[in-house]
Amino acid sequence: MGDQEIRAALDRHWAASAAGDQDAEHEIYHDDVVVDYPQSGERIRGRRNLQALRSNHPARLEFTIRRILGGGDLWITEYVIDYDGTPAFTVSIMEFRDGKAVYETQYFADPFDAPAWRSQWVEQMP
Repeated sequence: MGDQEIRAALDRHWAASAAGDQDAEHEIYHDDVVVDYPQSGERIRGRRNLQALRSNHPARLEFTIRRILGGGDLWITEYVIDYDGTPAFTVSIMEFRDGKAVYETQYFADPFDAPAWRSQWVEQMP
């Protein structure tokens, strides 16, 4: 599978995630996928477990994709997940084999107020 096909699969994946379509969202994953959440120390093994975990999330989720970068078997998505009105800035790193994601690491970061001491060198992001 080439870069255009993987990019299209990622676009479908994130659109399905945003729409709450659990079946379409998980089509991108290999049956034996491993997904790591380093900040909580959790590892999810297998597409069925991943879909079950995500299908039972108690919050209302919204997704805003900031950018998708990658090529070959390695793709990175930078996005914001809104959990019931609380944003989490997120990075997903996916490794592909034969057109399916076999490994994903997701990093989550809460927003914070910028310190005043550096205001002379920065501008606010849109």
